[in-house]
Amino acid sequence: MELQTQIRKYRKTLNLSQEELAEKIYVTRQTISNWKMEKAIRIFTVLFFLVLYSASL
Repeated sequence: MELQTQIRKYRKTLNLSQEELAEKIYVTRQTISNWKMEKAIRIFTVLFFLVLYSASL
């Protein structure tokens, strides 16, 4: 599954906008957008999912 698909899936599961998700994980909305466009370094993928799962617990 592509990164952009994973982000959208989990964002929709948590019923969050890009901006709301960005606030929860302490990044900018533009960072979320870059992740969706796969412009960011892959290490941020790991960070994203670690924070997302901890935020949903």
